[in-house]
Amino acid sequence: MRLFLLLTVAALLGGTSPACAAPLRSAGRPGAAEFGGGTTAAPYVTTAAAAYCHATGGAVQVRIPEFGTNGTTPLVLAGSAPFCTYTAKDGSQISLFLSTLYTRRPTLAALAYYAKVPESKTCQSSGGANPASCYCTQLGGSDQFGGANLGGGAWVLPGSSNPDLEACIFPDLSSIDSFGLFYHSAGIVRGKALAGVLRYHKPKG
Repeated sequence: MRLFLLLTVAALLGGTSPACAAPLRSAGRPGAAEFGGGTTAAPYVTTAAAAYCHATGGAVQVRIPEFGTNGTTPLVLAGSAPFCTYTAKDGSQISLFLSTLYTRRPTLAALAYYAKVPESKTCQSSGGANPASCYCTQLGGSDQFGGANLGGGAWVLPGSSNPDLEACIFPDLSSIDSFGLFYHSAGIVRGKALAGVLRYHKPKG
């Protein structure tokens, strides 16, 4: 309960730095084989968390971070992260780290999802800026690559036409995608209602 209240207060008082432009698909991406197996073959995703993702209707996606996704030659950064992605019949999606989905302990991302903090006036008046990215910043997370820039950046699924992902990552390294958090704050469910699948349940009170 204390963490829930702290998150809500922090979100209301959070930063208001401008959001970067929405990421776009670009050509010249490496194939999945160059990253050790693509979406499901990497050994570190063959876990109980991955099995749970599938059992609840999700798909495991191992994404890589890229800088400059608004251009034609994005810079592929080090590392990768396994996400669980839920897709609704209308095609909408929501993605989160496997670790955020599977843990029974509180995470800042899960608390942000449950809190449904209203969008700030700063984000509402940000003009052409990305509202989901601004909302992520409002909550104390970040989905920006290199700060506010026109080059963009995103989590990419190699060898796939699946849209690039804006993952709102919090200081405890938990994450739910920015648009999933933003729409849920307005009562709109994208992909799947996470309250039914997150193993950390909504705090009472």
